[in-house]
Amino acid sequence: MSSTAIQLYTLREIDHPLPVLLERIGETTIDGVEFAHRFDESDTAAVNRVLERTGLAAVGAHVDIERLETDLEGVIEAYSAVGCDTFVVPWLDPEAFTADTIEETATRLSALAQDVDAAGASLHYHNHDHELRELGTSTGLELLIEQTDEALGFEFDIGWIEAGGGDPVELLERYGDRCDLLHVTDCDSETRTPVEVGTGDVAIQECLTAADRSVHVYEHDEPVNPLQSLETGAAILNR
Repeated sequence: MSSTAIQLYTLREIDHPLPVLLERIGETTIDGVEFAHRFDESDTAAVNRVLERTGLAAVGAHVDIERLETDLEGVIEAYSAVGCDTFVVPWLDPEAFTADTIEETATRLSALAQDVDAAGASLHYHNHDHELRELGTSTGLELLIEQTDEALGFEFDIGWIEAGGGDPVELLERYGDRCDLLHVTDCDSETRTPVEVGTGDVAIQECLTAADRSVHVYEHDEPVNPLQSLETGAAILNR
């Protein structure tokens, strides 16, 4: 059975220190957290104490590709202090996913994945919707998967796949062995905007079934009430 987590970007508007926020997450049935934006490298000891006390696992961290390329040793050192050795490139510009640039993008991510692997950690790529643009008979995301090897994992974001016109269930059935982390998100496919999980157009249960080996990471990019969204996410993942 897959473990569950929440992407801390969901709770970015809550004005509490990270240890306090982690205590709140620890009161839910969610198993872990994925860091982004809220990680304070100057206070890893306090964060680690809360993780140990609550039993929450650090399932991953979103880190900009430029920092991974220029300070990989520093990144690994900082996150190892909280038991995290899984890193995710959260974004590359749309210009990286054109017919002229996709091969270069695949080479760049492959090289970084090899470096991260050699350092004892793992690297993944997180999609948005622009990777779903068609480049001939395939999308940019499909070409990236096919032009890289297992050293590079993926964090498929099912809401953004839907927003980009893709079929997240079909993609997971084809490439599920490359998807170690699954962003459980939802969207209104007409407006291509994030909505609360379970209220949009994504076939959530089918996606979770297709990705039964992945860590299921709940996220809502634009929650009206972040704490309520935390509770909603915990309930959905618990089911």
